[in-house]
Amino acid sequence: MPLAQEKDRRFTYADYVTWPEDDRWELIGGHPHAMTPAPSTRHQTAVGNCFRILSTALRGHSCRCFVAPTDVVLSEVDVVQPDVLVVCDRAKITEANIQGAPDLVIEVASPATGLKDKREKKDLYEKYGVREYILVDPGLRCVERFFPGADGLYGKGEVFGPAERMTLLSLPDVGMDLCEVFEEGP
Repeated sequence: MPLAQEKDRRFTYADYVTWPEDDRWELIGGHPHAMTPAPSTRHQTAVGNCFRILSTALRGHSCRCFVAPTDVVLSEVDVVQPDVLVVCDRAKITEANIQGAPDLVIEVASPATGLKDKREKKDLYEKYGVREYILVDPGLRCVERFFPGADGLYGKGEVFGPAERMTLLSLPDVGMDLCEVFEEGP
């Protein structure tokens, strides 16, 4: 794809949907970010476990859980594919994508995406009003959670270890035993 040759150009969702389906990209501020290389098995295990925990907890609930690759269209120039997301407003769910900010986003960091997840994507989720942003680091076996304060901005965040249970702020009565996320004994 000739995107590297057009690094100064700002792309839109209309451009994004014309790109080959076998290439995975995200748009942040109109700039394309490749979703390669393929994630590690440790990354995918954490993603699968987060999705399983949440989708099981949300059975019979009005909220829906999704796993990547699911496009989340935040604006014409901001399109992301979070690893796991929960949407409680069914009007945001279309056949093709999610239109607007999810209630909960979980990104599982990898060496290729960790900095972008912690910096650009955190800022993006804060800007668009994601109620809870969770960054899982399988390498360090820790979880960092961000949520907006009274001013609408994310604070410094909270850090959880693999032996802790994290009750979700965006989904009352739903929690995650992090030993299950990292597949460690309780």
